[in-house]
Amino acid sequence: MIAKFKNGVERRVLVINPGSTSTKFGVFRSRGAEWTGAVRHDDAELEQFRGRSALAQAEYRAGLIRNALETAGYDASRFAAVAGRGGLLPPMQCGTYLVDDAMVHELRLARRGEHACNLGAVLALKFARAAGVSAYIVDPVTVDEWEDCARLSGTPLVQRASIGHALNIKAVARRFARESGRSYAELRLLVIHLGSGITVSAHRDGRMIDNNTPEEGPFGPDRTGWLPVREFVKLACSGKYNEKQLDRMVFGDGGLFAYLGTRDLIEVERRIAAGDANATAVYDGMIYQIAKEAGAMAAVLKGNVDAVILTGGMAYSQTMIARLREYVEWIAPITVYPGEDELLALAEGVFRVLDGVEAAKRFSRDDAEIKDGREALVIGLE
Repeated sequence: MIAKFKNGVERRVLVINPGSTSTKFGVFRSRGAEWTGAVRHDDAELEQFRGRSALAQAEYRAGLIRNALETAGYDASRFAAVAGRGGLLPPMQCGTYLVDDAMVHELRLARRGEHACNLGAVLALKFARAAGVSAYIVDPVTVDEWEDCARLSGTPLVQRASIGHALNIKAVARRFARESGRSYAELRLLVIHLGSGITVSAHRDGRMIDNNTPEEGPFGPDRTGWLPVREFVKLACSGKYNEKQLDRMVFGDGGLFAYLGTRDLIEVERRIAAGDANATAVYDGMIYQIAKEAGAMAAVLKGNVDAVILTGGMAYSQTMIARLREYVEWIAPITVYPGEDELLALAEGVFRVLDGVEAAKRFSRDDAEIKDGREALVIGLE
């Protein structure tokens, strides 16, 4: 491992991961996390920003991070670099990107949707400028390494666009490669992120060549996933719901919440243990749909899969993992990395740049304008 020292002192990197209801952050050295923290944002706190751009929360969240850093004894001006979660930018290759004014301008326009992840680059730049260092994002949610055929939706009026949990997915793919003594580029992997959103992805030649987006695939804790299109068109045209209500129905109030009134997998499993037949049926249906999507991605890899990797918060559930094994273990051996170590993934991306292992990429506004034609409005990426 390359030593990460400057003037005899091991370098520290500040990482920031803003979500819809929380902001997670941490200080990392080369060997891993030195300190991490998190702040939850309840509805009452966020009410002042309702109806405004996500970036309106930047100073509010920055103040909370500063307070937490000071309480923990950190000087915000003493970091070697700062990284933030990548937001709803144009389709981009995976990698570590330098945050600059062009990127912030694109996030301010919010042409691909409003979400708290858009704050990541802005917050990173605030702290980086205070420290006189560079700010970065790593593997943003719009990482696009798809084959061209994956972009076709079935009508030229709508094109599929790559959106997903790329940061955690790419991190666990690289981790599996390291632990198996092989390079990521030589592996054919099926990686399933099981969080409040579910992303099932196919990997080949070191690229994520296809994945379901938040409006596709299996239903999850609060998202509907695929819907019968003609029936949904009828619902949308019935006059009973406006666009905002339909959006919320699909992203935020769908899935487990729509059927059972809870987004909490632990609560659902508790109901099942208590004999709730409806909870059992819905839970089984979600696992069934995840497995179906896994089968589809296995087909993308032409059945040649080295490993199936299960990750994300719901991967802590032994019951869910056992049930998924019944469906997908025929595809390839299963490895489980529960949780979402996105702070570590952000830090690792920055250290690769600081050490010269990887060159930082630059966002291009010209590229953003060229790629506008293949964007989709996507929300609900917590």
